[in-house]
Amino acid sequence: MRYRPLGASGNAVSNLTLSLGAHTLARGPGAARELIYCALEAGINSYRLESADPVLAEVVGQALSNLDRKLVGVSLTLGRGDGRRGPQRDFSAEGMTAAIDRALHVSGLGWIDMALLEEPGEDELPQSSLNALKALRATGRVQLLGVSGEGEVMDAYVSTGAFDILATPYHANSDWRIRSRIRAARERDMAIFAYDYFPESLSSEKKALEAAGGKKKRGLFGFGGGTKNDPLAGAGTFAFLHRTPGWTAEEICLAYAMTEPSIASIIIAADNAERLNALAAVPERDMPPGLAAQVEMARVGKAEKAA
Repeated sequence: MRYRPLGASGNAVSNLTLSLGAHTLARGPGAARELIYCALEAGINSYRLESADPVLAEVVGQALSNLDRKLVGVSLTLGRGDGRRGPQRDFSAEGMTAAIDRALHVSGLGWIDMALLEEPGEDELPQSSLNALKALRATGRVQLLGVSGEGEVMDAYVSTGAFDILATPYHANSDWRIRSRIRAARERDMAIFAYDYFPESLSSEKKALEAAGGKKKRGLFGFGGGTKNDPLAGAGTFAFLHRTPGWTAEEICLAYAMTEPSIASIIIAADNAERLNALAAVPERDMPPGLAAQVEMARVGKAEKAA
């Protein structure tokens, strides 16, 4: 595992952050704790709770209880409710304060390293809520404030200067808006967390071929294709993601996201040790020569077709 500075906080964060949610608890609390132990052995020191579910918070607290608390970072996603009553969104001062206090009480963590607001809309985050979060930070119950999302409203939240962290989707085919938002956040000394590094639009060779505007060649009457023996088949598209020996498409996308120096950590999800270890090995691997250039060729090709 490798580590990067966490913005201006002076702390170091692992290249990967493990996201923990209902899927983590699906096989029971014991299996969830074992997964966290596996992540710790892999060098991951950053964990995100996807909701304020007290069961999840308790499991995380138990798994980390024997460690020096200053060596690991735990973020709590706010705005999703407590994970037990459906997708309730609550950015009220009372709701977020209660979620943090409850998570701290059942976990015994002492503090939350980052309170991460899940894409609040323009009218969902009143000044009273922001004041409550700042008060929690002043008392030490929360160390950093973050905002997560991809909509245009994120530009407004970045510009306020009220947040320490930006969590944003970032992948090989991210458009200029996302890249511009990342630059703006860095100019304000915000730390960047990335998610959705392997989007559905690149998950299969067919989708990857079409993501940059490319289309498979058709044979006579539109049947079949003439690309099987064509050395240039898929050139200028993202099809190469699924054709690189020794690498899965997801591993390439993860490695590419880590080439962005502004990103402190990339949020991953894993339900078992095998998958976790495979992803945790990526930071130590060097991307095959030319892959970064192929990504840029595909991105440029998409931009030219869109123009």
